[in-house]
Amino acid sequence: MNDAPIRLARPDVGEAELAAVAEVIATGQLTMGTVVEEFERSLASAVGTSHAAAVSSGTAALHLALLALEIGPGDEVIVPAYTFPATANAVRLCGATAVLVDVDPDTFLADAGAIAAAVTERTRAVVAVHLFGRPVQWVELQTAVPQEVVLLEDAAAALGARYRGTPCGALGVAGCLSFHPRKIVTTGEGGAVTTDEESLDQAIRTLRHHGWTRSGDMPRPGFNYRLPDVLCALGVPQVARLEELLRAREQVAGWYTERLEELVLVPRAVEGDRHGWQAYVVQLDRRDEALAGLREVGIEAQIGTYALHRLEAYSSQGPFPGADRAFERALALPFSATTTEEQVDRVCQGLTRYVSE
Repeated sequence: MNDAPIRLARPDVGEAELAAVAEVIATGQLTMGTVVEEFERSLASAVGTSHAAAVSSGTAALHLALLALEIGPGDEVIVPAYTFPATANAVRLCGATAVLVDVDPDTFLADAGAIAAAVTERTRAVVAVHLFGRPVQWVELQTAVPQEVVLLEDAAAALGARYRGTPCGALGVAGCLSFHPRKIVTTGEGGAVTTDEESLDQAIRTLRHHGWTRSGDMPRPGFNYRLPDVLCALGVPQVARLEELLRAREQVAGWYTERLEELVLVPRAVEGDRHGWQAYVVQLDRRDEALAGLREVGIEAQIGTYALHRLEAYSSQGPFPGADRAFERALALPFSATTTEEQVDRVCQGLTRYVSE
């Protein structure tokens, strides 16, 4: 069997992406050109929203969406205690308070009861995270909070995922996407905000470009959170292949599930939903041993993500036993559209020795 190192992830990019980038380079219009608009139109079509504004990262997408919603000092925003730190950091960067809530350790998703209990008169929004591509149960979330509380999607890992037929990114007032190389569609670095609300879309477009408005005035300072044409060129053929890329990941997930479902807790979506398969994250008691052991034999595994209350910036909150359990047991296995069945076999064989009897 081939014993070459197995990477955690590898983006599926090739000749189409290379040609698209070369075409932009040949024009000399590397940023603020028409390819950005083409990429945005393709994203809006894929998600099913009226608007999509490309920005420089998923973190920038969250930051601008919160600012466009006029969330700031004195406001509270509810965030899962188990998520990548950018979700909570964006809240803090607006001057608001990120209120952590516990998660279901089996699904990794925020507990609706915990969200309901965390709502106060200062609560302005909930950031719903479709972690690793598993859709949040939206109806449960809607019933957990008052109608005036805004529901914002952190759909960084969920382009292509669907909740009861509706694409993630089109469920809340806005959806925040990421195009990091571990995501299903990549631009190297990049993000986008999807929404049906024109005023919100325009506010994001103003804020991403230093605060300039269409009239040429600058009512308030903004940021340089633009995504250049040369990177959007990577994304256009990627979005065109979204279904193909997702089906390839579904096949790899199926290989893993077939081999591991009797040994460890494997990821699944609720029946009727479609998982986005940004990552394949299993859970086992001997996670740290498995992580070290796989790396020793050239298999690049990783922890799932972070329990935020274990980080100094958020250590004043807790306890969150669900987030603790998820953090201690979650293991991300090598996973991408290009992962082969032979590689899956190697990973599973290496993992089996760490499964508790």
